[in-house]
Amino acid sequence: MRQLDFMGKRRLAFVVSIVLTIVSIGALVFFNLNLGLDFTGGTVVELHYAAAPSLDDVRTLLASQGFENFSVQTFGATNEILVRLQQTFNSSVGDQVVSALNGNGASIDLVRAEFVGAQVGDQLRDQSGLGMIVALAGVAIYVAFRFQYKFALCALISLGHDVLIVVGLFALFQWEFDLTVLAGIMAVIGYSLNDTIIVYDRIRENIRLSQSNDMAEIFNGAINQTLARTLATSGTTLLVLFALFFLGGDMIHNFSISLILGIVAGTFSSVYVAAALLIVFKLERQDLIPVKKENVEEELP
Repeated sequence: MRQLDFMGKRRLAFVVSIVLTIVSIGALVFFNLNLGLDFTGGTVVELHYAAAPSLDDVRTLLASQGFENFSVQTFGATNEILVRLQQTFNSSVGDQVVSALNGNGASIDLVRAEFVGAQVGDQLRDQSGLGMIVALAGVAIYVAFRFQYKFALCALISLGHDVLIVVGLFALFQWEFDLTVLAGIMAVIGYSLNDTIIVYDRIRENIRLSQSNDMAEIFNGAINQTLARTLATSGTTLLVLFALFFLGGDMIHNFSISLILGIVAGTFSSVYVAAALLIVFKLERQDLIPVKKENVEEELP
């Protein structure tokens, strides 16, 4: 089987990663995230249809009546519709939505119209951000204990790289960022870490078995040995995610986008960030060999 020279292309990969990181940071600074109702607060309108409607028709009617920044999804049964509006609540908003959707002659009952306050959004945002920080800290501790601190540092940079790129692309294209997207990013952290650990494990094993001090050559061997597994896992996962993207409906549309972007970024970073950075941090054979304690003679009483 042909051995691919991954480490020989690491400088080009570094340039790609740096460019994507700069673009992501710029998008977050200049465009900001298009936060969904979960984070900003707004209005929720629940409707009951006599017969299950087409969600695309519902969205078209709402847009034609001037509603903006809304999402439409089923809520339990197919004839129960939940409309989320990113606007200030008023007592007539439920009737306005019903009036807009009655244009096609459908029988619609207003179940409830209520306000989701910004205070809840702030709490969710703070807790979710804290959860991500705790997750990354736990990853660093785990990798440091299992491997070595240089591995932990590179793995942490790799995970931060993946999260930043996914979040940055959401800011750049102004896709709605809600709790489902946040859940997708948390899943990306676990997926990327799993791929990175497998590569790291093979690198550590090859360093101990090899007599060579050429780290780039050892890394290439380890990555090539795990390449088939990586491509098979990422490929089959992406097949499922593309099915969710095209067939899963509006509810999980952005969730599937976050996972697709995260898996592509995670597969790339497990080779060209997590592994290649070990060369930048000058990983040596001695780093993986335990330091032998000098024998101390016991004093006789």
